[in-house]
Amino acid sequence: MNFAYPWALALLPFALIPLWLNRQEGKAYSWMTIVPKDSLSDIASLLLRYLAVAIIVSMVLSLAGLHGPISQIERAGKGAQTVLVIDRSASMDDPFAGAGVDGRIGETKSGAAKRLITQFVNARADDMIGVVTFSNSAMHVIPLTQSREAIHAAITAAGGSGLLQTNIGAGVTTGVSMFERMPDSGSRAIVLLSDGAGRISPKAKQKISDWMVRQHANLYWIVLRQPDGISIFNPKYQGATQDDEPAEIELHKFFQSLKIKYQAYEAEDPKTLQSAIQDINMRERNPIRYIEKIPGRDYSSFFILLATFMISLLLLIKLLGIKSWQQA
Repeated sequence: MNFAYPWALALLPFALIPLWLNRQEGKAYSWMTIVPKDSLSDIASLLLRYLAVAIIVSMVLSLAGLHGPISQIERAGKGAQTVLVIDRSASMDDPFAGAGVDGRIGETKSGAAKRLITQFVNARADDMIGVVTFSNSAMHVIPLTQSREAIHAAITAAGGSGLLQTNIGAGVTTGVSMFERMPDSGSRAIVLLSDGAGRISPKAKQKISDWMVRQHANLYWIVLRQPDGISIFNPKYQGATQDDEPAEIELHKFFQSLKIKYQAYEAEDPKTLQSAIQDINMRERNPIRYIEKIPGRDYSSFFILLATFMISLLLLIKLLGIKSWQQA
């Protein structure tokens, strides 16, 4: 048995109070010898005390959140351990140009990303999914989990206001670090979604390169490009020096140099963003084995009902006792 709030067990000594109190009740007699011995009443009084003890113990166990042990079941399916690394810089709140999917005109990048990522999650029942957001720094939103309620809550939380910076290196390294203490299911993927890129330090590049290879993770980068922005796929773009290259092209070349499976996409509107996410959905459907944790049975409600029943029983007995004294 386990307890969600073990500190509540410190209240258990209060259960001894009914045994310690010596409650006096009844009528006054001038001579105790004339009072007959009533063994039945003595037994009933003792039982009432133990009933009060049981009530307090039940209430404490309910407060402590008593539940059974967590069990684990190995399951097989098709999918991947997927970490969503989502850009939350202020520019993500800008709308796409033109009409969107299903007539959504002027839909913001963050709004379209939230909507389509939610569809992506719903279509992948066997995936373990984690969420990381980044702007000037990375935020660990939720670790790898199979709880769809928690994942949807994390995606909603990722839609908050961001800052102007785009620290994409911190976002990727934080995303890869989620795999460190998680058994490999057989397929892993980082899905990076941003509307730009920042410069990554050599130290961060080395860390990304080492960790991605060690964790056997595939990398997908979806660039939400402005219609008049620079394309990372433009082979004709050539700066005077490497430092003159736009950050997006420099980052794309760095990802291509990694010894992992890498695929980049450009999305100029919700429709092309949807196509990119659908392609990732098709690519990352590999046989996987994973451990599903089954929560132990929660006994809190049982002990609440038990305490309620015993309190009702105690009140009924006390009420009968009062009536018997009134009739005497």
